[in-house]
Amino acid sequence: MSGATAFFHPRYVRLSGEPADQAVLDTLTSAFPTATVSHAYASTEAGVAFDIRDGLAGFPAVILEGGDGGLDFMIKDGTLRIRSPRTATRYVRDDLALHDDAGFVDTGDLVERRGDRYFFIGRREGLINVGGFKVHPEEVEAVINQHPAVSMSLVKGRKNPITGALVVADVVLRPLDASAAVDRDAIIAEILAACREALPAYKVPSRIDNVVSLPLTPAGKLLRTHG
Repeated sequence: MSGATAFFHPRYVRLSGEPADQAVLDTLTSAFPTATVSHAYASTEAGVAFDIRDGLAGFPAVILEGGDGGLDFMIKDGTLRIRSPRTATRYVRDDLALHDDAGFVDTGDLVERRGDRYFFIGRREGLINVGGFKVHPEEVEAVINQHPAVSMSLVKGRKNPITGALVVADVVLRPLDASAAVDRDAIIAEILAACREALPAYKVPSRIDNVVSLPLTPAGKLLRTHG
């Protein structure tokens, strides 16, 4: 983002805090070709669960066999559950249990198996309901972010009297040349075409807006609002 990447050459780059999509991993690999790029998955309650270094989004299904660091994993109701000796006891001033009777923490992260790998498809509470069909914003963003002209995107629901909600997206494009006004229209059309090719019709954004910036939390993550 700062343009300073050309001046340093790390041996190791690690992402953590939330699932990384393929576009982010590919960009880092391109920016730092001599570095090992990894993404660690962790939850606030159970700590670091695993560290992936093969350059691919998601994680190998074999990880669910557990045993590494005394951790156990399972998928229940579509979400990843973790049992760890490092699991917190409770939140300060909150006596609610952070895990179930078997010791598993429900991360709230929805996963989907494709072949021999699991992929994160979004948060359980972030679903957009389009006429009874469930849409995970992160899944649509992963498609949008694959376009080389996209810097970042935010997918959200917009109320609709017929379907309940429609999928819409805001995108921040990378700096363009002097013909940017024409290019932006073409880029938006290309993004929509990519979405139509990769996603079912109900997941395709009904509108994509080019914006200057997106709302971020103090930690630099996308600020998502639900409701």
